[in-house]
Amino acid sequence: MLKVILPDGSVVEQPAGATVADVLAAISPKLARKAVAAEVDGRVVELNTPLAGPEVKLRALMLNDPKGLEVARHSCAHVLAEAICSLWPQTKLAYGPPIENGFYYDIELDHSLSPEDFERIEAKMAQIVKQDRPFTRYEMPRDEAMAKLREEDNPYKIDNAERASGDTLTFYVTGESGSGCFEDLCRGPHVPSTGRVGVFKVMRVAGAYWHGDSSRQMLQRVYGTTFADKKALKAHLRQLEEARKRDHRRLGQDLGLFTLDPMVGPGLVLWKPRGAVIRRVLEQFILEELLRSGYQPVYTPQIGKLDLYRTSGHFPYYKESQFPPLFESDVARKLNDLWEATAARGDADGFSPDEERLIAEIERLDSRVAAKLVERKFQPGPGMGAHNQQVIREQLAEGDGYLLRPMNCPHHVRIYSSEPRSYRDLPVRMCEFGQVYRYEQSGEVSGMTRVRGFCQDDAHIFCTPEQLPAEINDCIRLSELVLGAIGLNDYRVRVGLRNQDSGKYIGDDAIWDTAEAALRATVKASGMNYCEETGEAAFYGPKVDFIVKDAIGREWQLGTVQVDYNLPQRFGLTYVGDDNTEHQPVMVHRALFGSIERFVGILIEHFAGAFPLWLAPVQARVCSISAKSADYARQVYETCREAGLRVELDAGDERIGAKIRTATLMKIPYILVVGEQEAADDTVNVRTREGKQYGNYHLPEFLAACAEEIKNRGDKTPGAADQTVST
Repeated sequence: MLKVILPDGSVVEQPAGATVADVLAAISPKLARKAVAAEVDGRVVELNTPLAGPEVKLRALMLNDPKGLEVARHSCAHVLAEAICSLWPQTKLAYGPPIENGFYYDIELDHSLSPEDFERIEAKMAQIVKQDRPFTRYEMPRDEAMAKLREEDNPYKIDNAERASGDTLTFYVTGESGSGCFEDLCRGPHVPSTGRVGVFKVMRVAGAYWHGDSSRQMLQRVYGTTFADKKALKAHLRQLEEARKRDHRRLGQDLGLFTLDPMVGPGLVLWKPRGAVIRRVLEQFILEELLRSGYQPVYTPQIGKLDLYRTSGHFPYYKESQFPPLFESDVARKLNDLWEATAARGDADGFSPDEERLIAEIERLDSRVAAKLVERKFQPGPGMGAHNQQVIREQLAEGDGYLLRPMNCPHHVRIYSSEPRSYRDLPVRMCEFGQVYRYEQSGEVSGMTRVRGFCQDDAHIFCTPEQLPAEINDCIRLSELVLGAIGLNDYRVRVGLRNQDSGKYIGDDAIWDTAEAALRATVKASGMNYCEETGEAAFYGPKVDFIVKDAIGREWQLGTVQVDYNLPQRFGLTYVGDDNTEHQPVMVHRALFGSIERFVGILIEHFAGAFPLWLAPVQARVCSISAKSADYARQVYETCREAGLRVELDAGDERIGAKIRTATLMKIPYILVVGEQEAADDTVNVRTREGKQYGNYHLPEFLAACAEEIKNRGDKTPGAADQTVST
């Protein structure tokens, strides 16, 4: 018999080989009808999956469960694809994954889809759902499957199949295999049948290059979404409409915060004066906290030698997301290509044809360099991979390439290693507002939230293993302080661990086990509620991420704390311990805002452009009623400015109603109206951007109230500024 452990700890027994569906039906027929998939020993599977082993952990997944909904969205992408192929038989399907809040399918179609087509597509999808046809999986040997795909003459599916691993390929049909129903190359998993995909909607269509390569075919990307019921779908659509109103790209332009200029380049933000004020206030706020916490500011260049990033592992690990290197010579370029080819092959015997070609080209370009390779016994053979890579790097030391830095940490590592360190010096805490560059695909660049050049409020801490728990706790404290000051108090904590099978991480298993154990123990001891997610680690170490929910319920990943035993090892960092011998420090990577561009973009949407007083680029605007009160308006303006308030003056000829409206549209917290009566009484008439009126105040009273509100920034939310003045 098979023991099945349920989420509540209870155990049910089933015959060996029973499927998930068998177990659920035995527990409750209603449960079996409502489930769309299941999680077995942490892996999401279909309901018809046989259970193996003497004991398994099982959790049923419904449509209202995030993991169950993801499976339904994947299945709904198939329903969408079938509907489109039914309406336009010439369609060639490319790829259709689930994504956050929905799914998409990339297609090649000579008819340009538009919103006018969505109703027809949804009607056809409704027919497919009503038929409630089963999703049926079958496998084929790779050679046989490839022949089948070539016969169908779909280059995208052939490309997908060639990228897939394994000796077999899997297909899904909606119906029984071979019945002529819709079929697609797919790994799954899927819901049991088309009738269980949920309540769906086709959302939009956009252009997308195959694999993001602008030299290849432009496809149409059809986006859709599905939810458990109509209520959840309507709530999502309301959230999208609210997000549209809050779109930071529009508000950023309307409020004069930033601009994106095509002549400068996509994803490269130009901060306008008002936006620069917000950035400067945020930077000053966190810098004050860091100085109080013992951090030391540093400055480092935005470019570095390529070998710096070879040592750190950023190059070529992040090669696809980096700007191309700038090489000092053609020989350096070829040597780098040879190093990459050799590194990719490791200790494989012999030289590949590409390596032999590159060696010949280096010989033609500079026989002296080629002779030095021979002199250092650069040759094929078992176990020669690491030696050959080192020989190439020695030659590159005479003339290498340079890289716009993708991260700041290698520069901070070199500052640490620039002088001897003792255990008495540790922890060493460095901080920098460091500019970095990532070559995001043009289709992925979006406003300030996905850019190519951005500033990180980066910090790196070098400490002893014994000091690590306290340093992690202090980083978490700083993250909580920042989120509290901004008013982002609804967040969850995620501990990101590596996926050992992905091949995306550097360092050996023992180092990772140590780092993960240290981070997990510290977070657990802190008492925070957290979840662990495999595959979310940085490539050099595990991390803690703060996943923040904004004013309309969207989640954003902001602050991060990362534990790293790998980079200190790769760079040979040491300190002299109290035993007078050398030890390796532990490195902590910490960013509170992350990208400042992204952080400000999120804040624009969170506050809908109406920043709290302490952060508002303009905190007050003085508006004169007529020319007779213009001189007094200027006096008020100067007094506010001298008191440190960020203030503007509107003493023009427009009517006061128009002036108030302009200030309101610019979302300025306080509007100070002054006329002849205010001038006579030495007061200002205070109103807010929300339209609330608080009457006349003497200017010192108003300035004192503003100072108190700014001081108590963490306790205020949008609109609460008004209450301070009224009291």
